Amino acid sequence: MTGTSPRRGGSTLAEVAKAAGVSKMTASRVLRDASGFSSETRDRVLREVERLGYVPNRLAAAFGSDQTSTLVGVCVPRLTSSLFGSVLDSIDHTLSKFGYQTMIGAHEQSPQAEESWLRAILAWRPAGVILSGRKHTPGTVEILRAQSIPVVEIWNLNTSPLDVSVGFNHFDCGYEMGRFMLGRGHSNIAYVGAESNAAGMGEVRYQGFENALADAGVECVAKEVLVDRPGFYAGFYGTETVLSRNAEIDSIYYHDDTMAVGGLFYCKSKGMRIPDDIAIAGWGGMEVASVLPERLTTTSVTTQALGKSAAEALVARIREEPVEDVLVASTRLVPGNTV
Repeated sequence: MTGTSPRRGGSTLAEVAKAAGVSKMTASRVLRDASGFSSETRDRVLREVERLGYVPNRLAAAFGSDQTSTLVGVCVPRLTSSLFGSVLDSIDHTLSKFGYQTMIGAHEQSPQAEESWLRAILAWRPAGVILSGRKHTPGTVEILRAQSIPVVEIWNLNTSPLDVSVGFNHFDCGYEMGRFMLGRGHSNIAYVGAESNAAGMGEVRYQGFENALADAGVECVAKEVLVDRPGFYAGFYGTETVLSRNAEIDSIYYHDDTMAVGGLFYCKSKGMRIPDDIAIAGWGGMEVASVLPERLTTTSVTTQALGKSAAEALVARIREEPVEDVLVASTRLVPGNTV
């Protein structure tokens, strides 16, 4: 069978150039929207691109001397979190509008794992990177400074960023919830968290929460921080553990909403009334909280807006356009029926 259909695997730039009757260099210049050719030549090359189904090799372009990379590395604590999933979705959607592609990784709250990921990703010559948190190994900091590429740190607000910071003030979130729970008359307050072996933002929120209690002359009567990831079972088990040690607890602040929901179900399984017998508060404004019979008291965070702001800030830095070094993502305490 004869014809002009492209072969399996795609056509090459050389085949496009030959079909259009131009040199390979001219075809490349047309595809990069450069100058030095007529509109007739441009139309002829683009017709052959469409006819042959040619797809430019962006990876090769990223390594070219006269072409800027379109790759952006993004590293978050974990890919299974609904909150980080929302942030990643927003980052990817926004970057794609500007013609960039994301290369995503997870460091599982390990600065060393983040450094290993960074060393691997830099081999692809990204235009910039987006990292979560503000604690990095000396090696990570040294590499980034040596590479001189734009860096946006997300999630936890950093007033002295490596380059640009877009994040929530987790300390203030905890402080605000502490004052709110005290204002509702609770005094035997406990905390249930997760990831005790990692320097995550749950601990930063707890520090703010503890400070609010201390400023009012109140102590956190019990604290249970599990090694596990935050989740429904961690909240269920953590609540069981902390209540077994102190039956006088009248309220619990949780690492996030999933743990709060787990704690809520444990308390209900023991016949406790919420919030009369025990009050429960979470963090994150997660979707799971919206289907509860009781509206969970929580802190709502703007994950989509954070992702969009981070992506736009990175693109601005790549293009050497002005951008604020520190951008604060909004949060809002949402009073519910559980406190």
